[in-house]
Amino acid sequence: MHKFPQPTSQPLRRVRLLSVQAPEDIEYLVKESEVLTGRSGRTFVIASADRLVYRVHWQPLTESGGHAAGPVVERLGHPGEVLSRQHLQLWEFLEHSLVEAQAAGQLFTPPVRTTP
Repeated sequence: MHKFPQPTSQPLRRVRLLSVQAPEDIEYLVKESEVLTGRSGRTFVIASADRLVYRVHWQPLTESGGHAAGPVVERLGHPGEVLSRQHLQLWEFLEHSLVEAQAAGQLFTPPVRTTP
């Protein structure tokens, strides 16, 4: 997965981050990262006082009665450990704090790195 410096170990100003401009860009950015790197998910940062770090995966529809297609949102701790995981429907995702942060201009993602 992405190696992303945690807020406690390195300030955001030292890491070049890309601003997420629209809610629909989140899905595109996740899929772009997955295609270019071959790894599932993409890291996003809410640049607020808490500097929350999330990883978003886009899950396809499962045939065996599992989760429906849509985003899987993981809240990450230090050093990249998964603190919580949510399987969301698209309508639920639009109410998630990631989309709220994007609307406030506080959602960022590191550029895709295709080399380890």
